[in-house]
Amino acid sequence: MAYQSLEAALTGSMRDFRELKGPDLLGRVEDFYRWQENRRQLGLWSYSKSTEEAPLGVCAAKDETGPGYRGVNFASQDYLGLSSDPEIKETAKAVIDEYGVHSAGSSALAGNTKYSLKLEETISEFLKARHTILYPTGWAAGYGVIKGLVRPDDHVVMDGLSHACLQEGALSATPNVHLHGHLNLGSVRRHLQRIRGRNTENAILVVTESLFSMDSDTPDLAALQELCREFNATLLVDVAHDLGCIGADGRGFIGKQNMLGKIDIVMGSFSKTFASNGGFVACNSPAVRQYLKFYGCSATFSNTLSPVQAATVAKAFDIVRSERGRGLREQMMERAMLLREMLEMEGLHLLGIPSAIVPVVVGEEAVARMVSRRLPRLGLVANMVEFPAVAKGNARFRLQVMPGHTRQNIADFVEGFSAAVAAAQSEYQDYLAAKTAGKRVRPFADVA
Repeated sequence: MAYQSLEAALTGSMRDFRELKGPDLLGRVEDFYRWQENRRQLGLWSYSKSTEEAPLGVCAAKDETGPGYRGVNFASQDYLGLSSDPEIKETAKAVIDEYGVHSAGSSALAGNTKYSLKLEETISEFLKARHTILYPTGWAAGYGVIKGLVRPDDHVVMDGLSHACLQEGALSATPNVHLHGHLNLGSVRRHLQRIRGRNTENAILVVTESLFSMDSDTPDLAALQELCREFNATLLVDVAHDLGCIGADGRGFIGKQNMLGKIDIVMGSFSKTFASNGGFVACNSPAVRQYLKFYGCSATFSNTLSPVQAATVAKAFDIVRSERGRGLREQMMERAMLLREMLEMEGLHLLGIPSAIVPVVVGEEAVARMVSRRLPRLGLVANMVEFPAVAKGNARFRLQVMPGHTRQNIADFVEGFSAAVAAAQSEYQDYLAAKTAGKRVRPFADVA
């Protein structure tokens, strides 16, 4: 890297490099790499971290450039801490001995196993749906269900904060994608009225999440389903972030809102609560299940879950449904409430309702990058989220709670994190003052 520019590292976003032009297909990505590398050299690139051991409440981690460190971990998505659960690990070991590690086929061919078939039955029963189809990842489920069912003349009306897999699936299926205001039922109604006022020939899919991962909030699912009935539309709900870890019985906000078996299509991911990659789509129609198996490209043309994954997810469902699962949910929620309480006592801005996700808004992207730069030295592991993943000027840290976090872990994290925010805000004001005065703004002295 030939230069270090603090101003360049504190400004811009990945949106700037999404639309590329020029005849050199490979060369035109160089500008992104230069911007990324500049941030990396200055310690302001917070992505692509790795854990050096199991992702527990305290673990060893490292980023792409710095030395490894050990710290309190609020970055991992393991909402009930099942990825290292002894029962889960024993199940995985036993299935490896029995089956090996590979399904060796898609669900449309010979990739099904007795474990994947059992898992489909388990999910159907858990959600009071008649049919379930598995996908290799949660992303594949969200993308595949929309791409599989929606055609170019159809319409998709989705919450503007819906996950990228849902938005990408919609945009790949139809040009008629309408983003409604976040959790705004009036906005949903206006879209549906406008579409049906001029188009009664084609289908409408309404898409939302039961718990939004960036804001930790939830829609009125019954009202959305009723709107779909009124306008002859179909409702798809993504339950990735609350299924298994929210509610007395673990059935998430679909259960809490008394909507089990009443939602047209439910899709979800195993990677947040169920100790594995993978995803699913559940519905009440055997025709939809069979159609997605052969026309949902991300399932049809991908190998299905390995027997190890399917068996461990099924075991995770067993735990979720047990008294131990209830206890884990209560412990996770207790830790989440304590974390929120202590962060608010420090004057920090939190979003949403209590869940395993605790979003802490910092605001300016530059400040959030400066906060993230300090965390490794403080022994803290946390994920920064910035534009375009969230609105510009609303950068945040998405903290993710596990039952295994101790009260001391939480106290240590809050103490270090609040200090990092205060120092970054002061540093950013100094930077702005120097820039306004026309002084040369130099890179951080303590970063090579």
